[in-house]
Amino acid sequence: MEIILKEDIIGLGYKNDIVNVKSGYGRNYLIPQGKGVIASPSAKKVLAENLRQQAHKLAALKAAAEDKAKALEGVALEIAAKVSSTGQLYGSVNAATVAAELAQKGFEIDRKIITMRDAKMVGDYEATIHFHKEVEVKVPVKVVAENVPAPVEVAEEAPVAEEAPVAEAPVAEEEAPAEA
Repeated sequence: MEIILKEDIIGLGYKNDIVNVKSGYGRNYLIPQGKGVIASPSAKKVLAENLRQQAHKLAALKAAAEDKAKALEGVALEIAAKVSSTGQLYGSVNAATVAAELAQKGFEIDRKIITMRDAKMVGDYEATIHFHKEVEVKVPVKVVAENVPAPVEVAEEAPVAEEAPVAEAPVAEEEAPAEA
């Protein structure tokens, strides 16, 4: 079933794209939610005319997206998370966490345009931010342990010289006094 998308749906397509979806997904979700319409021949003609008229607006949107992408160029995130002794995270680092971290750095980005596989271990990951269908930025994300215990320094003890066993002199047994 062909659908014309009315808004961007990450993983499916962008606004005004014509996509093929299963009929149940189109009829039961996209159309009732207002996220798409059936791509009939008349709807395709209307779409083509609208795109022709809005070409300058779309160019401005793309330019704005490119500006946002340039602002994020070279940004790398380091996210501290609670970690078990095996390096496994308590919870995970996902797109919402990345959006919150970017907000702290002064970049207001909607978490819905960020895709990233959930980080469940300490390590390096990559988040992709989709500003426009032709403009996306990859941001490196490093997940580090928040609660790493400080290494315990053990002072080296001076080696103890082994002492030769001392032969004990036999202790004379005292005679118990006789009881009267």
